[in-house]
Amino acid sequence: MCQRQATPDVLPLGLTATEQPLAVPVPSSGSRRRRLWELDGHAYCPVVGVCLPLPQLRRLAEKALGKLGHYSDYEVHCTVVTECRRRSPLSESLHKELETRYALVLRAAQQLKSTEALGVWWNDCRAGADWAGALWAALTHPRCDAELEQRILGEVHMMQHQVGMATRADLSRLETLYEENAILARELAGAQERSQQQTSHYSARLEQQQAETLRLRAELVQTQTRLHQQDETLAQLQASAPGLAVRLELAQQNRLQEEELQARKRLLQQARLEAQQQRQRAETLQARLQANRPESTTQPTLPAAAPDLDKRSVLCVGGRTASVPIYRQVIEHTGARFLHHDGGAEDNSNLLDATLAAADLVICQSGCISHNAYWRVKDHCKRTGKQCVFIETPSRTALERALSEIDLTGN
Repeated sequence: MCQRQATPDVLPLGLTATEQPLAVPVPSSGSRRRRLWELDGHAYCPVVGVCLPLPQLRRLAEKALGKLGHYSDYEVHCTVVTECRRRSPLSESLHKELETRYALVLRAAQQLKSTEALGVWWNDCRAGADWAGALWAALTHPRCDAELEQRILGEVHMMQHQVGMATRADLSRLETLYEENAILARELAGAQERSQQQTSHYSARLEQQQAETLRLRAELVQTQTRLHQQDETLAQLQASAPGLAVRLELAQQNRLQEEELQARKRLLQQARLEAQQQRQRAETLQARLQANRPESTTQPTLPAAAPDLDKRSVLCVGGRTASVPIYRQVIEHTGARFLHHDGGAEDNSNLLDATLAAADLVICQSGCISHNAYWRVKDHCKRTGKQCVFIETPSRTALERALSEIDLTGN
């Protein structure tokens, strides 16, 4: 694999190429492993180049041959390969170094008892990343014959070519990575500069916010102090005026009740005004009817069982608008005062509660009243205990019948 052998001008200690004895082949029978100087001449180059690192190789060569500082790596390699062809202090030193370095691999290869097993073992080992020890163990194994040795050296030769190509590719990638690293370094410097600027900006903002926080905390302390003082003042006032909180609550309730009472008075006054207007309209309508009827029919007759309502207020809720004068006439002839609410059709539904409060007796036209007004009438009479008569048909006869059924014992 080496392109040239070491020449006399690069061989130390006065050795020449013609003075180097060739390695004597050792038979593969027996259990004795071959020494370095007993290998085939083509094996020295891969063994020296693969199995020993170059710095270690240079140290061993200088120890045995003297200073080689002006020798290149290639010249050192060629000199060591030439020395390995014979038994010398350098070859013995290299053999000892290889035995020590790959002792574990040699111990594993020692278990192999045939050339075929050794070949299989070498195939398994060369597929891994660290196959230098397997190379040394296979070439020096007592079962390594010439055919297996040539196969191993050929495979190592091709692997070295592949390693060289991979190394060149790695160098190319390394140069690309260097360029990318330079670009990224510049970008990183720019990013660091921007980060520094942002850090300065946010530091200034943080200082402003911290100053604002201190100011707000001072204001909070002042506010809490004033609140504490006001609490103390309030406690003193409460101590000087026992029951102040209760009186304030009662005053508030009294004010609310007064407002509710005024609202009810206004509703009651409005209801009375509406009732007065309805009475006037009914009287006007009644006068017209009496003027158009014969004298014998102007005085209605009441059933014998009609009660005397003795100026009580009777409220008719619902009914037809045209029947209101008839309701008024029938009720007022019993001595009662007539009140009316249409049940939410035209009159304001808010006046219903006030009108119910002013009535002593309620007659509800359940067939001519809204659903809401019906339940309000029923609920009011139930709460107040007022008597309520429900009429299904809005007629004079039904009203007279309802009046005859009124029980005045509870009123």
